[in-house]
Amino acid sequence: MRVGITGSTGMIGTALAARLVAAGHEVAPLTRTSAPKPQAQGWNPAAGWIAPGMFEGCDAVVHLAGASIGEGRWTKARKRVLWDSRIDGTRLLVDHLGTLARPPRVLVSSSASGYYGNRGDLVLSEDAGAGEGFLPDLVQAWEGEARHAEQHGIRVVTPRLGVVLAREGGALPRMVLPVRLGAGGPLGNGRQWMPWVTLTDAVRAFEFALTHEVSGAYNVAAPEASRNRDFMRALGRQLRRPSFFPTPAFLLRIVIGEAADGLLLASARMDPARFVQAGFTYEHPSLAEALQAVFSGEQEAFLRRTA
Repeated sequence: MRVGITGSTGMIGTALAARLVAAGHEVAPLTRTSAPKPQAQGWNPAAGWIAPGMFEGCDAVVHLAGASIGEGRWTKARKRVLWDSRIDGTRLLVDHLGTLARPPRVLVSSSASGYYGNRGDLVLSEDAGAGEGFLPDLVQAWEGEARHAEQHGIRVVTPRLGVVLAREGGALPRMVLPVRLGAGGPLGNGRQWMPWVTLTDAVRAFEFALTHEVSGAYNVAAPEASRNRDFMRALGRQLRRPSFFPTPAFLLRIVIGEAADGLLLASARMDPARFVQAGFTYEHPSLAEALQAVFSGEQEAFLRRTA
């Protein structure tokens, strides 16, 4: 199988590309460029162009590109960057795939737990509907653009990822630092549900979506749901450091503004039952074994074996 990947240099893209190559597949990365003309190879979503013929002959495309949600305050300008990089970028990609002589059979377009917003203790299956606020609006529109690929006869899968756990990337290193310094602990009251998945299982989920006849949205979060306070306690135990100093919600709001409520304090108790029923099995279903895999090097060994 020949698989095109956008965002191939990111944490998930790098690991997924290695996994696919190790499995005998061919990977065709789509690289962002600042070149002013579409005759150059790659694409420039901000300028609205993609090189002619990109992904021609690909059996599948994985779409991972998009500006980081967790970096910086959600100013008006930053929101525009986040929106354009996902909505305009996905629309550009899908429109391009529709022009190919032989469009790919499947598009796996990354999505996020932010779809659900702040839903308290409600157990969230994929039919729970979108929440309210900037992030749910963004993710709902993002998925909507991806689904337009169905008009070109392309099977579409939108994995809604929880927090992806990796030692060297994503959100985990930012959680680890205060714990190592002895100042870590729950965010706010810590009661919010925090969906999480190891990088190993995130990569395996994308591979599963490519190779199995599934479609639509799937919750990709470990079966063992965790409140933020329980996650931070488990992280402290793993690092053998105290982790009981809470960061007050008001302070988070002062420091990062709206993103505090949209990201750190929002509660999403995601249920991955639909994905499990489709046949997916988790390598790391429980939090204790997930953190052990991440910090023992087991996860890195797995990813190296795919290279």
